[in-house]
Amino acid sequence: MQRAERLLDMIQSLRRRRRPVTAETLAAELDVSVRTVYRDIAALVRQGVPVRGEAGIGYVLDAGFDLPPLMLSPDEIEAVLVGMRWLGERADPVLARAAEDVVSKVAAVLPPHLRPILLDGALFAPLYGRDAPTDLVDIAAVRAAIRQGRKLEVRYRDESGQDTQRMIWPIGMTFYDRVRIVIAWCELRQDFRHFRTDRITDLVAREERYPARRADLFRRWQKEEEARCRADSERRARQAEGQPAEPAPAQRLTSAPSTSATAPEATAASA
Repeated sequence: MQRAERLLDMIQSLRRRRRPVTAETLAAELDVSVRTVYRDIAALVRQGVPVRGEAGIGYVLDAGFDLPPLMLSPDEIEAVLVGMRWLGERADPVLARAAEDVVSKVAAVLPPHLRPILLDGALFAPLYGRDAPTDLVDIAAVRAAIRQGRKLEVRYRDESGQDTQRMIWPIGMTFYDRVRIVIAWCELRQDFRHFRTDRITDLVAREERYPARRADLFRRWQKEEEARCRADSERRARQAEGQPAEPAPAQRLTSAPSTSATAPEATAASA
């Protein structure tokens, strides 16, 4: 690897991290010695790159520093290509069209010798086929509500075909091969719930913001999911060893995050 390429890789490694990273970690990632990392950090500082830190503690790249858009490696270009092709098959029409726009914008700023990697790339995402579930509502409105921290009033049809009216606080969306899942706090169930987009039969985007920060809700959901996964793994391990399964815990009572769902605080949610 040439030194100029290694310096760019080091900047990228620092940029993707929010916390200080040690020289040992950088050396292992770049496959160089720790002494080489020290020399490269010093070279970046001399060239005006805002790297802070010191040996033995770690290094961090100051906020606001960025590389020009042309600084994409072939691997990064292929990552864009695969990601956008994957979204083109699995996202809602608005997001799929945005993925096509991303490819065209990236292609416009790439140097000529790299452009074929993006436009004529041989990396593909499999097609859905005709049996793909069909959404009945505008999923772009769901994504907008997630960004803006606003409530959604939805009619949801469960696996058994039963309809319920829900007021939800959408905090995220997961894209699987054939379905999309909205992660939300449900006022009806007073807990986090997952909603398949193809089972939402009606949707009204409310102007009302939900009374909690989306980032805080998402972290809380992550912790609960991690705890559930650990419990499931332990249960399966006991069953594999022939041990009797522990009785299911009593249903927990979950309070609405930060405030009551029926009497929200006046503070607006922040994405």
